[in-house]
Amino acid sequence: MNHSPESGPRITLVTGAGSGIGRAVAHAFLEAGYAVVLAGRHREPLEHTAQGWELAQVVPTDISQHDDVGRLFAQVRERWGRLDVLFNNAGIFGPAGAVDEVGFDEWSSTVAVNITGSFLCAAEAFRLMKEQDPQGGRIINNGSIAAHSPRPRSAAYTTTKHAITGLTKSIELDGRPYGITCGQIDIGNTHTDLMTTLGVGEGALQADGSRRVEPTFPVEEAARTVLHMAQLPASASIGTVVMTASGMPFIGRG
Repeated sequence: MNHSPESGPRITLVTGAGSGIGRAVAHAFLEAGYAVVLAGRHREPLEHTAQGWELAQVVPTDISQHDDVGRLFAQVRERWGRLDVLFNNAGIFGPAGAVDEVGFDEWSSTVAVNITGSFLCAAEAFRLMKEQDPQGGRIINNGSIAAHSPRPRSAAYTTTKHAITGLTKSIELDGRPYGITCGQIDIGNTHTDLMTTLGVGEGALQADGSRRVEPTFPVEEAARTVLHMAQLPASASIGTVVMTASGMPFIGRG
């Protein structure tokens, strides 16, 4: 079914929509009246995100696989005919270790999801936004404060998040002739499973070797910020937002 902005809801695609920031962002857009395509590796958590929402479309997808991403966007085209917003969110933390301790396979899998997957989704979204009538749309990449200040023993993750910044800036430049904007949200310490994995609530590793309990903030606040970025008029664009828990050790990490 082909929906134009005049005849139906605006269309958003959220990757990594089965949990954490992705799920919260999907719900924020659904509550705002958007149709939301939910992408992620496993159907069950996506179905949980979609539960009770008529305008939620579940499409299990491994974004690191070119063919999977192609099928995802084919379904977007078939059902909706256009895409207004891509939230390029899916990512993994990858291996914890110093640069000489990171195995090749662990490095490769982190790059495959965080960089290649984000690139593949952005390229397909760009292609669709360029072709659709009216032309244009927004791509919002989920970066990290690691793109500014890394945690210890996070070489793979930190490298990929620096790469996302380059991808964001490149998309923004390439999209200008077509009304396609690209921004990035760099989030620090939302209350999600990833922060539990990093031990933020029990004592996260600091640069000086100590461990420190770090504050977190509700993931719904990050979702509201992504929605705000998406809802700006076409004449305005937010390039980068750095959003952290108040008082977390980011500006002056030890």
